[in-house]
Amino acid sequence: MTLPAAGSSSVRVRFAPSPTGMFHVGGARSALFNWAVAKHTGGTFVLRIEDTDAARNKPEWVDGILSAMASLGMHAQDPTFEGPYFQSQNAAQHTEAAATLHAQGRAYYCDCTRDAVAARTGNAQTGYDGFCRERGLTYEPGRALRFRTPDDGETAVVDLIRGNPTFPNAAIEDFVIARGDGSPVFLLANVVDDVDERITHVIRGEEHLPNTPKQQLLWEALGQTAPTWAHLPVIVNEKRQKLSKRRDKVALEDYLADGILPDAMVNYLMLLGWAPGNDEEILPFETLVERFDVADVNSSSAFFDVKKLTSFNGEYIRALPLEEFAAAVDPWLHAPYAPWTPEQFDAAAFDAVAELAQTRIATLAEITKNVDFLFLDVPVEDEQSWNKAMKEPAAALLADVRARFADLEPWEAEPLKETVAAVGEQHGLKLGKAQAPVRVAVTGRTIGLPLFESLQVLGRERTLARVDAAIAKLG
Repeated sequence: MTLPAAGSSSVRVRFAPSPTGMFHVGGARSALFNWAVAKHTGGTFVLRIEDTDAARNKPEWVDGILSAMASLGMHAQDPTFEGPYFQSQNAAQHTEAAATLHAQGRAYYCDCTRDAVAARTGNAQTGYDGFCRERGLTYEPGRALRFRTPDDGETAVVDLIRGNPTFPNAAIEDFVIARGDGSPVFLLANVVDDVDERITHVIRGEEHLPNTPKQQLLWEALGQTAPTWAHLPVIVNEKRQKLSKRRDKVALEDYLADGILPDAMVNYLMLLGWAPGNDEEILPFETLVERFDVADVNSSSAFFDVKKLTSFNGEYIRALPLEEFAAAVDPWLHAPYAPWTPEQFDAAAFDAVAELAQTRIATLAEITKNVDFLFLDVPVEDEQSWNKAMKEPAAALLADVRARFADLEPWEAEPLKETVAAVGEQHGLKLGKAQAPVRVAVTGRTIGLPLFESLQVLGRERTLARVDAAIAKLG
């Protein structure tokens, strides 16, 4: 079974995050898959903020969700977008649904504690045993409302990714739908909201699969046709462990702050569990949407490969027009934490190396270590680079290079390169080895922008001063 064809405007999907923390990349993947379905079918994407956990919810987390989604192209100005709705504003409907199920005999009140159930069954791990089914209890504070599951038969779930899994009803315990204080729990509130918002397809993480037969039973008990389900594969780290905020970098905001372009992140997240075919990976979102069918999503776990994401990002950076690249790295060039002061920053010097830098960085944040030598009075010295490059005959080579640089004309990349090559030959070194001490003396690192173009921009006076400092240190 696949999704309806493009143009099926009756399709309504939803993304329902809780505002209890940073925007998880797994949530971002779920949101994008729902967004792609809505776009592909001409349907509607509903954003619902599930904000009923008052102790953990914070307004700033709601703002963070909206901001993060907008950065990935999902925003309220798009005609596909509907919401945000807030689950807390639908509390009356949740309570009404619970009362309806009780009145119909589909739910009953229960005063059993965990200890009482364990004492009866002899096993603390055993599920609820249905003790209160026929006791006819009425509501009192402390009594939970349980849904009466069917005694026989099975619940079949139509899942576009998992096939059609079936769940024996006898194995589904009578589950709680309202707490002892009368407040409905997530299972019921989620179903009521989906019914009210006319959701036709629920696309979410596989961790919710065990809840699905319970929710489908609730849909049917409320006289509604259950949605089509699709449970996305879990996202794992390089050790094939489920991504965890306690162990892994999972916040979308952190990746964007490190200089991952939103378009690159969207492209990469869309490939976590799905492939667009033709062995193609780096594609614009519009093309991904055209090809996307959630039924083609793999049920196996999806590896969040940070190295691959970074590689994607480098491709996106190199594809930017130069002006857009300069604008993209500007926040890092003028960040309060930049190692240079605003007065030290030289816009003309940056403009002179921008095109070179664009071909060498994989994240926008890497711009700092690639251009800092242009703006600082003394370059940031990487100890490992120094120890590697400043071996014999580094001191003599630098002295000879310095002597020739002093009156070299013109001070341009090609003559600078020829000079270092000639000095290196005198010392029995090829250009690659000969330029290493010069690079470390001038930039502080063995890796960076093309050396001779960098020297041209840095200028004769500053270059000679840094070579002199390196010679002095070598003593």
